[in-house]
Amino acid sequence: MRDGTARDGTEQERSDGRSAAVPGFLPSAHAFGFTNSFPRQPVLRIPVAGLGAVPIGDASRGLCGGMIYAVRDMFEFGVAPPEITSPPAAGTPLYRYIVRRLFDSFDIPRGVYRYYRLTSAADTDLPRGPLTRPGVGRISVDREWPRIRLDLDRGLLCPLGVITVHSADPLRLGLNHQVLAYAYEQRGNRVRLRVYDPNTPRARSDDVTLSFDITPPLEVPFPRPAAPPHGTTPTTSAASAAPVTIEHTISIGGRPVRAFFRSRYRRVDPRPALSLPPGPAAAPPKPPPA
Repeated sequence: MRDGTARDGTEQERSDGRSAAVPGFLPSAHAFGFTNSFPRQPVLRIPVAGLGAVPIGDASRGLCGGMIYAVRDMFEFGVAPPEITSPPAAGTPLYRYIVRRLFDSFDIPRGVYRYYRLTSAADTDLPRGPLTRPGVGRISVDREWPRIRLDLDRGLLCPLGVITVHSADPLRLGLNHQVLAYAYEQRGNRVRLRVYDPNTPRARSDDVTLSFDITPPLEVPFPRPAAPPHGTTPTTSAASAAPVTIEHTISIGGRPVRAFFRSRYRRVDPRPALSLPPGPAAAPPKPPPA
């Protein structure tokens, strides 16, 4: 791995930081040869009595979650990605498999709620009486990053939901994205995550990153409220902090990354979709020795 990241997947303690990588994984070798560029067509069709096959969704808006879950499936089962450079046609076994994994990646209903909550939440911390509601970037750094790091330290690929828009309109949830983390480097309080991005062509797929700072926020007090009426108890004003800046090289049309979170994953055998005979699955990666 570049920049001192370990190839054996173990956590590496260095004088200037720490790093870890999933053993043997690189997007250029283990991800799909096609990008998340499907034609305008229904994601799937559901048969309904009296109505026939009802179209659901629009594949041209992307199947990123299905692609990253399929890539983790293939890697954990020791299966090479198919040698195709164009997205599979609708109705083929591979297309149906990616669509199935897309819906798995949504983790309905909990996952959809997480997308909505983060998409509609503020970037900056907001006061709630004596407490502070953290902004979405702070949630990513303080709550989600430790879980992601634990997976990577154990040698496990980690699917991430990526929040790219700020809106309370649920119809805009589809503008968010999903990527697959496989390595990180941390120097001081600065973290760089390496991710597989289904939107990035294979030739550049090993160079996609998310970077952020985990320094605790510098709190700035909100303006002190007016003095309370005589005989009442004064309240303490919460403090605010600047929003967390997340830099990235993900191909999302210039949109920012406001937040990210670790998605729940359960593996599925990809071999039937790839027309491969069944056999014993590869053992899941083991944690490195303590």
